[in-house]
Amino acid sequence: MPNSDSVSQNPFLQPPLPLLPAPTNRETKRVFVAATRMNDGKTTTCLGLFAALQSIYPRVGFIKPVGQRFVDVQGQQVDEDSFLLDTIYDVRVPIQSMSPVTIDATFTRRYLKNPGQLLPELKDKICRAFDRVSWEKDFTLIEGTGHAGVGSVFDLSNASVAKLLKSPVVLVCPGGIGRPVDEIALNKALFDKAGVEVIGAILNKIEHDKIDIVREYAGLGLQRLGVPLLGVLPIEKILTAPNLTQIAEDIEGQWLNGRKGGAKQRVQRVIVGAMTAKGIVDYLTPGTLIITPGDRDDIILAAVSSARLSGGSTIAGLILTNDILPHPKLAELLAQTDIPVIAAKEESYTVTSIINRMTVKTQPQDTDKIPVIKKLITDNVDLQSLLSRV
Repeated sequence: MPNSDSVSQNPFLQPPLPLLPAPTNRETKRVFVAATRMNDGKTTTCLGLFAALQSIYPRVGFIKPVGQRFVDVQGQQVDEDSFLLDTIYDVRVPIQSMSPVTIDATFTRRYLKNPGQLLPELKDKICRAFDRVSWEKDFTLIEGTGHAGVGSVFDLSNASVAKLLKSPVVLVCPGGIGRPVDEIALNKALFDKAGVEVIGAILNKIEHDKIDIVREYAGLGLQRLGVPLLGVLPIEKILTAPNLTQIAEDIEGQWLNGRKGGAKQRVQRVIVGAMTAKGIVDYLTPGTLIITPGDRDDIILAAVSSARLSGGSTIAGLILTNDILPHPKLAELLAQTDIPVIAAKEESYTVTSIINRMTVKTQPQDTDKIPVIKKLITDNVDLQSLLSRV
């Protein structure tokens, strides 16, 4: 029977070593962009920051280590934000490395049954992906998922991943004075506990007339936390305005007319056509979406007449509700115009509520948004101050 010394010296009798994360790149500069909540403008900030960084560094990489919303790319699950950024900027690294871990519907349950085995594998996968996207790059932009604690259930919170990749953090938060300071303090506490430095904050979606007061007083509040205010981003309506394709998908509508020219039409205003045709005339303006039952012939005729007088479509579109299609003669008149028309099964109130609750995210086809996003970051974020802290 072998003694303990012989066991320790025999490599074939050694217990298996745990799988450790691969050594990460230590040279490439990096920053981790997190938010205080979901839908705070983190992806928009990353889109603008990537362009701004490209104006300084010739080679910029990108990674979203953990993604919760994904698309299918050549049979593989890829985070939708990684796909979006790669489509716009052509990052020139394998798309799978930009999105190493995606969380599907059963991921958390699978993880909780066997965390000891899966966690080292996931960390190793993230580190190897980071090394790949950062290979021969001057700077790597890392996008987080939601607030600091998101992912804690499977031990890959934003704070944990930022620590794993040895990256400082910039927090994005909706504007105001008290709320952003409170939320940033809460998130900073989690990053502090993980030993990760929060090097600044960017406040988003500020009313234009409140920018100066927010910059002054929120800046003072953040200064007390030791978090520099790096930028204040004003509201840009185009970034929150859905197009008709997104609306049609959310209401499960059917296109009746004008899809070719109207699919990318942006909706700036939603009006429920509950008034008379005379009352609707003042709302027949560009960017306005009119929601009305399909049997309101008077409103449909008013829209057709306005389009004919102007020589084009004067509104963003019509949604005809209650699963009622227009009279065949009216349908013929609509077909002679460029007015986008969508039929919906639900009543007007329900359709309006769905549209008002929509979360409008930038899509790869939203080419009209990209110049606005680039300018938003370039004009309103102190990039040099950010880089000096990296």
